[in-house]
Amino acid sequence: MIINTGMRTDIPGFFSEWFCNRLVEGSVCVRNPYYPKNITRYRLDPEVVDVLAFCTKNPGPMISHLDLLEPFKQFWFVTITPYGKDIEPGVPDKNKVIEDFKILSRKLGMQSVGWRYDPIFLDNVYTKQLHLTCFEEMAAKLEGYTDQVIISFVDLFEKVKRNFPEVREVSKEERLELGEAMTCIARNHGMVLKPCGEGDDLAPFGADCSGCMTLPVYERACGYGLKSPVKKSGRKECACLLVSDIGHYDTCSHFCRYCYANNDMDAVKRNRASHDPKSPLLVGYIMADDNVVDAVQESWRDEQGRLF
Repeated sequence: MIINTGMRTDIPGFFSEWFCNRLVEGSVCVRNPYYPKNITRYRLDPEVVDVLAFCTKNPGPMISHLDLLEPFKQFWFVTITPYGKDIEPGVPDKNKVIEDFKILSRKLGMQSVGWRYDPIFLDNVYTKQLHLTCFEEMAAKLEGYTDQVIISFVDLFEKVKRNFPEVREVSKEERLELGEAMTCIARNHGMVLKPCGEGDDLAPFGADCSGCMTLPVYERACGYGLKSPVKKSGRKECACLLVSDIGHYDTCSHFCRYCYANNDMDAVKRNRASHDPKSPLLVGYIMADDNVVDAVQESWRDEQGRLF
């Protein structure tokens, strides 16, 4: 099975101590965001966890703890964008993130590390030309450390429109123009460009439109085949395999204005104040009236699967 850590918050960036404690104790508990009295407990055991999947804007705090992760196969997506503190106030210096990306790549191999340049939005500051210039500069710095880069264009979810009211949709013509140019830049630096949830529009330019967090991506990180009982996410535009996320919404202090995982800053502050690195839960504690259920876990390893 796959344990995902990054769809609801940034665990490496803000909760590395908690996650290390969970690895040492061998289990983690997750409160259901829609039925909060229901808690699922997962074993953190490489015998049943085939991949630990990370998605982060700041891998730095986990770098010194990679020895704890060593028993597990891993895949890391690291998001590096051109946005400044006006858009991503809590994200550290991008040059530091790039250097940490390189450390991960040297340690794990480029098959286990991918670059995310998303979401892309346009305004008077972050123009098409600025995106292309920054994308070229970042691709040059990351050349040889990854062979894939993910892009997507901003989705106007209700949370996003509320927290970032001036953002506008990127038109199809703008998407095609940027997508074609970025596909070419990526290719020139040894990377395949993968659009995330954007359909097949960029395929004629050479982009891989099969999805970003897919079973083949995880298989390549593992070095062996996987038989997943889950086919893809529930979102029709998305081909990703999103299962067993151990994060908690409204806990990420990057405070990115385009974020879909945070409702508001006050909720983040309340949840962060309720975080205890020693608790099995990311936020708060298990209460007497909670319903705690052990997840049914088994390895998806396919002994008859293809070799990598």
